[in-house]
Amino acid sequence: MKKCLIIDKMHESIITGLQKLKIAVEYKPDLTPDELPEQLEGINILVVRSKVRIDQSLLMNADDLEIVCRAGAGIDNLDTDLLEEKGIEIINAPEGNRDAVAEHTLALMLSLLNYIPKSDIEVRKSIWDREGNRGFELKNRTIGLIGYGYMGRAVARKLQPFKPEILAYDKYLPKIDDDFAKKVTLEELQQNADVVSLHIPLTDETRNMVDDDFFNKFRNKILFINTARGEISNFKSLVNAFENKKVWGMGLDVLPVEKLDKLTSEEKDLFDKLTKMPNTLFTPHVAGWTFESYEKISEVIVEKIALVLNKN
Repeated sequence: MKKCLIIDKMHESIITGLQKLKIAVEYKPDLTPDELPEQLEGINILVVRSKVRIDQSLLMNADDLEIVCRAGAGIDNLDTDLLEEKGIEIINAPEGNRDAVAEHTLALMLSLLNYIPKSDIEVRKSIWDREGNRGFELKNRTIGLIGYGYMGRAVARKLQPFKPEILAYDKYLPKIDDDFAKKVTLEELQQNADVVSLHIPLTDETRNMVDDDFFNKFRNKILFINTARGEISNFKSLVNAFENKKVWGMGLDVLPVEKLDKLTSEEKDLFDKLTKMPNTLFTPHVAGWTFESYEKISEVIVEKIALVLNKN
């Protein structure tokens, strides 16, 4: 019988689902990173969210490990080269939270285009400024999606009723096989987009990709949305984008450093500047974290584990 260790909190359906596959489940969401290595002896399947980075230091006793499951979309906390070298299958679950991410992305866009955060603050202060909060419609606006995988495609699909023009740049996608977006180069996107939304993974290639040069190449003053990974940019470039008048608003679900109590003094100063910029909206990395996606991710993980085991 295969043995699965789950080291982060998951929806209970993953346990019943795995048991139906005749897999013995050890559910230990309170394990600390230091305790993990000794727990991996005899384990065939490991399920993790974001608690630890899965690398050589954690795999010293993992001789029986066959599958590592990342319960979410990103796999930047997995040493993928090492896992592939060891012949360990990698599973992730972007299908489970793509709708949640897409809806959150639209919520950020619509809130900022209609000055909802600003209006709310003003009305609470008894300021009734209709003209200063006149919004913009999505129809006929040009939306640039950077990354057109599960998340980018879901955003494009949910944007359809609003009838914007949607441009998609994805370096690794040969063609777009739907009618939701037009495939373009990054340069074309930067020449035409009014709103830009990131849907790319964090890799060595994309880390700090969104820098001063990235923003400076946009022809229009843009609304910038990031529900992907914060480390794709840095605090300095985000602040500079405002100060250089390259953006007029930002919706950020992710930050370059998300442990706010661990910011350096320089990072703290930049973060404070960013929060004081007009038309900014922040959420704490929850775009893909709905009650529905919590369950869907578990279901997707179980389905993919079954496929791998049946294949073998």
